[in-house]
This record gives sequence, structure tokens and C-alpha cells, in this order.
Amino acid sequence: MGLKAKASASVLAVTAMVAALAVACSGGEAEEPVGAVKAASTLGPGEGSLTLVTLPGYMENGGNDPRVDWVTPFEERTGCKVSWKVARDSQEMTGLMQNRSRRYDGVAAPPEVTGPLIAGEHAAPVNPNLVDGYKRLEPRLRNLLKKGDKVYGVPYVWGSNLLMYDSRAVQSAPSTWAALFDPDQAEKHSGRLIMRDSPLVIAEAALYLRSTQRKLKINDPYSLTRKQLDAAAKVLAEQRPHVKTYWEQPADAVSAFAGGEAAVGQVWPYQVDVLTRAGKPVQGVVPSGGVTGWMTSWMVGARAEHPNCMYQWLQWTASPDVQQQVAEWSGVAPANPQACTGDRLRATFCDTYRVGDRDYLEKVIFAHTPSKVCGSGEREGGRRDCTDYAEWTLAWHEATRQ
Repeated sequence: MGLKAKASASVLAVTAMVAALAVACSGGEAEEPVGAVKAASTLGPGEGSLTLVTLPGYMENGGNDPRVDWVTPFEERTGCKVSWKVARDSQEMTGLMQNRSRRYDGVAAPPEVTGPLIAGEHAAPVNPNLVDGYKRLEPRLRNLLKKGDKVYGVPYVWGSNLLMYDSRAVQSAPSTWAALFDPDQAEKHSGRLIMRDSPLVIAEAALYLRSTQRKLKINDPYSLTRKQLDAAAKVLAEQRPHVKTYWEQPADAVSAFAGGEAAVGQVWPYQVDVLTRAGKPVQGVVPSGGVTGWMTSWMVGARAEHPNCMYQWLQWTASPDVQQQVAEWSGVAPANPQACTGDRLRATFCDTYRVGDRDYLEKVIFAHTPSKVCGSGEREGGRRDCTDYAEWTLAWHEATRQ
């Protein structure tokens, strides 16, 4: 296949994917009020089964390591037999939960999934009073999925997006996103930059622009007008020739730095922790121009077939002992800071992942699903001049796949 044919095929593939995303996100444009699906008011005995949807790495029953198992003890304690579907990506996860012929009880949803599920009424509100341990979860995280007086998820894990650099290759420690997006700085380490492979990375480019092009008037980096999105996409397109790789799996970023192939990159605390403990000369930096973050939360399916087992699962996964296992196995920060008490998690882990650091949590700009409805009046209808996740996805692929 020639280059022109390959390019055409790539465009067709992206266009098809974006069309699917537009359908998935179309709930964000619905006029009907959210909340027709009711939250549970009481709980009864477990139904004996539980069906879940997750991304890779968020469920373990000892199959990969017999020492890591938070599923089997739950089954033994509650009598709820757990089965789960591992989605390839957030797009497939959204589609599974939106499929009205399926009755998944719950989903471990990242931020790009929560918006369409809530707007399309594919997730049921949660009654926090029925979740023992809910109030011990970080308050900032609990508030992320509140819509008016309704709660749409129970925090599971979270993380933030950092800069990391190899101190052997970078003489002057970077302090802002300009280390990755400024043309001169990017060229200085051309071929040795690594970036996360996600349309949500557009938000980091937006933060760079917020500091360098104030006339764009960027406020929330996850709510961008067409002009603002185009400007961020241009930054990414200009950066593209200097990027070694866009990583999907966290281990890929670890390998790039461990092998000396990367000089500066966008990472999670996971990579900083792993490489530091391995004695590699890397340093993690919280960008001074704004640090972004993400949260994965358990949501209850609107058509849940086993709601009582699902609520027992919400309680189980909020407990500090389970949170400790999930955090260590997946390389994420637990939503329950009690996972860092006693001898559960080592102190260096909790420090690196900023567990319990509420001053830091207040500074993190947590991701939410980009939507055409944006601005200060978002909950009351808001402006409708922003761009949605389908538009972000198209902009990301056009900027990074050339």
C-alpha cells in the first residue's frame, strides 16, 4: 500500500472512530434532565452474581499473581460471584454501558466515560448512605461526580500528570509544560520526548497556551472553544516531529527512560516511583503552570441486574485493605487515604503518589469529559460553544498521527 493510500485509510479509520464517539457522547446534548434513573433507597440480600466492566489492571483474582486477589475474598464473604468484561479502551467501555440490551451492574469508569454515561442516563445515581466507608474517601474526589444533589460514582483510584526528566540529559530542571510544548525546548531534546497517548493530553497543551497566549482566555483546559482547541492542536502538531513515542501502557514510558531513550516526558507518579526505586537518574516535577489529574470511579449501571451485590462491591472496594492492594498492583493513588495507615502501604509510595495531601489535591485540575456545554453555567445549561470529546479525538489524531 502506498503512502497516499495509507493516509487515506488512516483518515477513514479515524473518521469512523470519531463518528462512533459522537454517538457515544451525544447524550451530552440531551435536553431531558439527568436523574430519571433513581438511586437505591434500601438494600436487600445479595443476588449471588455481579457483572462489571473495567479497563485492564483494575480487577485481580489471583490469576496473575496468587498474592494479589481482592475478588475471591469478596465472593467468599458476600456470596456474589463476580464476572467482568475487560474493555479495550474507553470507547468500547462507553459502548458496552450504553448498550440497552446488556445489564452490567457497574463500571470502573475513567473521566472520558463518566460524562456520556451520566448525560445519557446509562448510570444510576448512587446513594452514599448505603456505602459504608464512603465518607472516608477524599472529599475532593467525592465531589467530582456530584451533579446537584446527586452522586454518580464512588472514587476508586486517582493520579496526576507530571513532567519527568533524565538528570543526565537535562541540565536545567524543567518547571512548566513548556519543556514539552515550547518549540525551542522540544527541539533541544528532539526524538527523546515521550507523551501519553490520549486525546485528554490536549488539556496539557491548553495549560501551556494559558500561560503563553493569554489572549486565548483559556480557563478550564478541559472546556475549549473551537479556536482554543485548534490552537492546542497546532501546538501538538508542531511538537510531533520531536516525540519518540506516545505511550499507552505505563511500562512503555518506564522502558524508554530506563534505556536512556527518553530525556523529558509526560508521566504519572507510577513511572517516577518505579524508576526512582530502580536507582535511575530521573526526577518528577509538578508543573507550575497547572497540574492535571484523573479519577477512576465505580458507577452503578442504570440497568443493573444485581444492585445489592453492586452496593456490596462499592463498600468492599472503598475499604482501606482493598485500596492498598489496588494501589500497589495498578500503580495508582488510592481514593481512601487510610490505605496509607498502619503497615498497609510504604511511606515512600504514599509520598510519591501524594496520598492524603489535600493541599495538593486542591491544586489538581481533574479531567472531565469535554462537552459542547461549558462555562460557569454548565450545570444550568451553560454556553454551547465548546468542543466535545469526539472533536478532541479527531484533533488529537490529526495532530499526532501525521
